[in-house]
Amino acid sequence: MKAVVMIPAYNEEKTIGHVIKGIPRNFADEVKVLVINDGSQDNTVGYAKRAGADDVVSHKRNKGLGHAFRTGIDNALRMGADVIVNIDADGQFDPRDIPRLVKPIVDKEADMVTCTRFAGKAPKMPKVKKFGNKRFTNLVNRFTGEKFTDTQCGFRAYSKEAALRLTLFGGHTYTQEVFLNLVFKGMQIKEVPCKVKGEREGKSRVVGSISGYSLRSLLLIIRAHRDFRPLKFFGRLGLVMFVPGVVIGIVLGLRLLLYNVISPYLSLVYIGVVLIVVGALLLVMALIADMYTRQRLLQEEILYRLKKREYE
Repeated sequence: MKAVVMIPAYNEEKTIGHVIKGIPRNFADEVKVLVINDGSQDNTVGYAKRAGADDVVSHKRNKGLGHAFRTGIDNALRMGADVIVNIDADGQFDPRDIPRLVKPIVDKEADMVTCTRFAGKAPKMPKVKKFGNKRFTNLVNRFTGEKFTDTQCGFRAYSKEAALRLTLFGGHTYTQEVFLNLVFKGMQIKEVPCKVKGEREGKSRVVGSISGYSLRSLLLIIRAHRDFRPLKFFGRLGLVMFVPGVVIGIVLGLRLLLYNVISPYLSLVYIGVVLIVVGALLLVMALIADMYTRQRLLQEEILYRLKKREYE
């Protein structure tokens, strides 16, 4: 079994060397360390190479964690990885936990294994971040029907099959999108409790503005749900409008039949008509979107088979 440990990094010269040196090299037959330098302006690349990184791939400019993650997955597959581990470069997680993440994949119990920071005692973090983590995890659980405890942690392991199946679009982040993408494709995801080793120095490279990060993540989750569950996404919106419109129409129709008058509720006629028309359009859109989703899934299956043939 060949494992590739990939480390997305942006201006992490202070910590990346320590992370690389701490990666165990005996949990697989062959272990390689891949660093994805996302346009760092410091000496991240130099420290990574001196610490023993087997390969460094660099973006000319900072593209965001989502782009760095996709670059890492593509290059890890080209390196012949059977298992891909992603760990942050900031030293918050202990590389010695990597064998625990990989074990369920080796034992064929999961296609992806993710560290959960909240299965036991929660780590120290600002209350607003802890609140946001919980809310986004609940949202992912609602869309997937699962019971995850931490969908924002980037310390994860992927089987080759899961890596080949991934189709991601997020540029700034990827963590929640991966859950939705793999669950919708029938992949098994398992959580393993891991302690946070240290706290980040300075401002988060990913979060930056909490409001901005939250908005981008929310849009990413909603789009993923829309793409994989269009009948539910558009159908529910359509029913929310169509049913009240029909109820209004029935009530006003009965009033007209019994009393031969609609006033003083004439304005409800227009509201009912608008609700019925918009609701009906959304229901039709749900059917059309479902048809396109079937085409997309077929295209992704073709893409998967092409990638599998390329990386065999």
